[in-house]
Amino acid sequence: MTEPRPVPRRSWLEVRWRQFRNAPRPVVRAVTADLAVAVVGGVLLLIDRQSLTHGATQAGAGDLAPAVALFVVAVVVAGSALTWLWVPQPGPGGGTRRSGWSAMLGLFAALPIAYLVLVLVFQVIGPLLGSSA
Repeated sequence: MTEPRPVPRRSWLEVRWRQFRNAPRPVVRAVTADLAVAVVGGVLLLIDRQSLTHGATQAGAGDLAPAVALFVVAVVVAGSALTWLWVPQPGPGGGTRRSGWSAMLGLFAALPIAYLVLVLVFQVIGPLLGSSA
């Protein structure tokens, strides 16, 4: 009788790539909902910055803090609400149940996504388009 061959150990990168490719559906849905809201908000922030750079005047034109705070709140609230609607919890009987845990999943995904989109908009795309923040 032959001995079974030992299973080769996967590298750290192989393990992470496999986890990325086989992500749980609720996580993918939460990230997708948050990313959609963040991209729309980021485009609106970029349009606002571009209009202010090219001569449009507005009260408080140099202050980004209220717009950024509103952006983050909108991504967190809308992302949590969309995740709550889109990610039902599995349960017996095949019915869909929703709870605060689905919204919390959206909340936990929303914060890093909001800040990554802000960095992309103000540190990468904005300077490429010639706007100063």
